[in-house]
Amino acid sequence: MPLAGPTLLASLAVVFLAGIVRGFAGFGFSALCVAGLSLLLPPAQVVPPLFVLEVLASLTLLRDAWKDADWPWLGWLVLGNALCIPLGVAMLVVVPEIPLRLLIGALLLLAAVLLRSGWSLGLQPTPALRFGTGLVSGWVNGVAAIGGIAVAVLLSATALAPAALRATMILMFLFTDLYALFWAWLLPAGEGGALLGARTLHYVMWLAPAMLAGIWVGQRAFIGVSPQTFRRRILELLMLVAGLGVLRAAWALWTSG
Repeated sequence: MPLAGPTLLASLAVVFLAGIVRGFAGFGFSALCVAGLSLLLPPAQVVPPLFVLEVLASLTLLRDAWKDADWPWLGWLVLGNALCIPLGVAMLVVVPEIPLRLLIGALLLLAAVLLRSGWSLGLQPTPALRFGTGLVSGWVNGVAAIGGIAVAVLLSATALAPAALRATMILMFLFTDLYALFWAWLLPAGEGGALLGARTLHYVMWLAPAMLAGIWVGQRAFIGVSPQTFRRRILELLMLVAGLGVLRAAWALWTSG
């Protein structure tokens, strides 16, 4: 057993609840797990298993997502992420990370609040919009690892059907997580080994059943949900995730000052 009893039970509860969100919405698992598990464990211990769990979650949801995904959206999102994730990572060399994360989180929170209040952007799914969304998502992923929130905000401002939105997010996360794991594999042994080593897999073996059970519950909750209800729940989830990101960045900025 990798953790003490109470800590393990609390970790399983966090992963189960985050799994429900992932199964319902197609995103939000890592953000919620980081927020919850970081209260119990050091962040360096939390993040590596989440990469592997995210890939497992996407593979679990792959069959339905493959059928329902909006492929024009997905293709541009994947291209934009592939191009701009390295750019976002490189930008951290010259720009302080914490203030940038705080700014990005605050802008995404504002966008989610405005959309939830009924404000409409009236976005048309042109190739330029799709590619621009992919570029923004990749940059935000490289800078703050929350590019999925940027995609979800912009997709929720279009007329994309719930099943297509959810499926497109699932497949995009599968690509970005595999992309991250590929780069981790290329890292020097000390860094890549920390991400893909035996300790990570040990955590995954303990946490995966709780996540899979949560995904099953979330999938059942998604079936039959109306487009209006789904859109409201997505925006409420975005507000929660972006708000947690703002709080974490603000706390890090406060404690480092």
